[in-house]
Amino acid sequence: MSGWPERVVELRAPLDLGATLAPLVHGRGDRTVVLTPSEAWLAVRTPRGPATLRLVHGEGRVHAVAWGTGAEHALAGAPELIGECDESSRLVAVHPVIADLQRRHPGLRLPRTGRILAALVPAVLEQKVTGTEAFRAYGALLRLHGEPAPGPNGALRLPPDPRTLAGLPYHAWHSLGVERRRADVIRGAAARADWLEAAATDTDLLDRRLRSLPGIGPWTSAEVRRVALGDPDAISIGDYHLANVVAWALAGEPRATDERMLELLAPYAGQRGRVQRLLEVGGIMAPRRGPRMALRSIAEI
Repeated sequence: MSGWPERVVELRAPLDLGATLAPLVHGRGDRTVVLTPSEAWLAVRTPRGPATLRLVHGEGRVHAVAWGTGAEHALAGAPELIGECDESSRLVAVHPVIADLQRRHPGLRLPRTGRILAALVPAVLEQKVTGTEAFRAYGALLRLHGEPAPGPNGALRLPPDPRTLAGLPYHAWHSLGVERRRADVIRGAAARADWLEAAATDTDLLDRRLRSLPGIGPWTSAEVRRVALGDPDAISIGDYHLANVVAWALAGEPRATDERMLELLAPYAGQRGRVQRLLEVGGIMAPRRGPRMALRSIAEI
């Protein structure tokens, strides 16, 4: 016994722990998660307080141990976190590329963290900028305004408390490389964190609440719902690359609009977010034409 609460989750199907939890990681500076193919450490805020959760995968089970005042709550959510409630068999492939990806990635699941603001903050930071810029800003936010996580892993930091985010003055965001628009979106959402978290059992309700907030549209909502609620139909409309990837994979077309993407994904209604995740894990890329998105100064956004 570790002296801290623990549990064993007997797996009902194959699990690729690293690929399943990969969407929770936002760059090298993300110190809320430490992830390997068979082990994960996560620093989380729960309704009962902060917690660190360690997951070790092997021999058809996942052993979970947690530390902190929110340890029991974190442990209770471990099965959903690793996709034990995810019904991947509902995706019926009608394209050979998707069928092949399903065959090659049987352990890929959609996680369900149940933590709305924790998914929303990095998603907002990733709006309309390069991944490099977004990851740099998120890492700096954690370093400066996060807190040490409980437990033995001294590298972990908790995401900033909603009250901290809501109260950060703009100059604090500017020093992170975040312009006023995204800063205001995060501050506004953090001020209504309890209202957002209360929708964590209903993906349609959460979508409506998220998109009622200024600066949050379909892309951000989908990014949040796919991770926080495990929504298999949360497709990231408006993504810089996704429409081209879908069109290339399903129709051999190197370029497409969001409308064309949705047309091609129509056979997968209810599972479009899962298709997106399979394409990501499979490394499917459309041929590149023209310049890549350039790094920009926040003054230009």
